[in-house]
Amino acid sequence: MELFAACLAALNEADPARKCALADALFQSWAAGEVEIDEALPAHPIAEPGRPAKPELVPPLEVPRRKITSASGRAALLHAIAHIEFNAINLALDAACRFRNMPREFYGDWLKVAAEEALHFRLVRDHLHSLGHAYGDFPAHNGLWEMAVKTAHDPLVRMALVPRVLEARGLDAQPAIAGKFQSVGDARAVEILGVIERDEIGHVAIGSRWYLYLCHQRGLEPLATFRALLKQYDAPPLKPPFNIAGRKAGGFSEEELSWLESQGMR
Repeated sequence: MELFAACLAALNEADPARKCALADALFQSWAAGEVEIDEALPAHPIAEPGRPAKPELVPPLEVPRRKITSASGRAALLHAIAHIEFNAINLALDAACRFRNMPREFYGDWLKVAAEEALHFRLVRDHLHSLGHAYGDFPAHNGLWEMAVKTAHDPLVRMALVPRVLEARGLDAQPAIAGKFQSVGDARAVEILGVIERDEIGHVAIGSRWYLYLCHQRGLEPLATFRALLKQYDAPPLKPPFNIAGRKAGGFSEEELSWLESQGMR
């Protein structure tokens, strides 16, 4: 099995169940030492990944807001989480097949992330099924993939703005979302969110590891570079409350955390 070709096949797969199975199988093959890397293969131009016909993709402000106190509101929130996790599979696969001449460990890290995101998607999808809904029943937006497109040219920019911004923002939101499900007695959703938070801390740490590696390789100061990239790429704003413990475990330095907290006090 060749890494970049196998990643691209999984990335282009439109059926969610098959995409998850391909991500699992690829990571298992990697762990067994059965995957080769052909650096001569050119990176493919970034395009839309494989996805099902539904959910309908709409601008973020057009995604309906529903109160979690209603059954449809609880399902809609679970659907939004499922959509994030589905997109996260694609983002991890793209990281593994897009960037060339990285250490072998880089590719293994992102294959691991893809397999874990596939697990998260299945967990949320199955719980959504128990509420009488399926993935695709509600509209969603394409913001995560849009950031992949913006960062396709440079692994340093990708590491800064996907795991260390988008996934870290997910860590920030986890306690409040878990509290919402706790308030309506949905213990299974709270349990699933605990699994996601545990793994997402590891994903942010992987992003931090490779961001710092690339900064060191290029002689760049990490915090100044991070701040400049946030502005240059019009990244989503960093708003409190911040999950300081989660971000610290995810590789954010004390200097970065102090800067984040200073942003929140403005």
